[in-house]
Amino acid sequence: MSEKDARKYLIPGLERGLTILMELSRNHREMSFAEIAKRVDIPKATAYRAIQTLEYMGFLRRHPTTGLYSLGVNVLRLGFEYVASLDVVQVGQPVIESLRDATGCSSHIAIRDGQDVIYVARVSAANATIRRVSVGTRLPVHRTSLGRMLLTGMSREEFEALYPDEELPDSQPGAPASREALWTLVQEDRQRGYVVAESFFQLGISSIVYPIRNADGEIEAVVSIMVPVHEIPAEERERLRPNVEEAAATISGLLGYRGMAERSEARSER
Repeated sequence: MSEKDARKYLIPGLERGLTILMELSRNHREMSFAEIAKRVDIPKATAYRAIQTLEYMGFLRRHPTTGLYSLGVNVLRLGFEYVASLDVVQVGQPVIESLRDATGCSSHIAIRDGQDVIYVARVSAANATIRRVSVGTRLPVHRTSLGRMLLTGMSREEFEALYPDEELPDSQPGAPASREALWTLVQEDRQRGYVVAESFFQLGISSIVYPIRNADGEIEAVVSIMVPVHEIPAEERERLRPNVEEAAATISGLLGYRGMAERSEARSER
């Protein structure tokens, strides 16, 4: 179906309401009515009706003092219900709790949404000194070790479709600045099968990341631990790596993937 044909079946009011929600989501801040109307480029009268409807249904919240709008609790509820519906979260939560207990490190499960990594499950270490991430936190794929691992399941064609420009957006010191540099790192990660990154996204923090595969063998998510560099020396971080590998194998096996589970069983028999 062509773009022109597809638009014939759209409901204008619904489209405008969703556009407003997406604009607020992208900006991660409160916005005035005038700013919303300008950004979504719709008449003020139409924007007003859409905003009033969204506020009435709990998808927008108007600050009682400033009058600024932000996402309402029903948007968050939709997001958490979606996260909770993911099999990888249901089967993975108790596994990362055990991983946290075994390593003493904060543990996470994350998925990819376009150019973002989204944390969908997490447990913090008892005395964590690392800046905590929460369920729903988004970080750039190309600037995180979790993102690099998630990219290892992509073909070159898929990778270039995800990053059509040679320069990567908003690159920071320590992260690859170009698409080719990122692709080279991803291929090394693919060969290795895991990522151990030193201060790749946040100074003073190391991470150990393994892929989680579904029944078809595709990378569906990643499991990781965050290791404070100043607390655990390099030789100890290598000691922790098998724990993360085991957690990834366990979750993958629960999702129906046999390859990692069979290797894990073989290791335990030796």
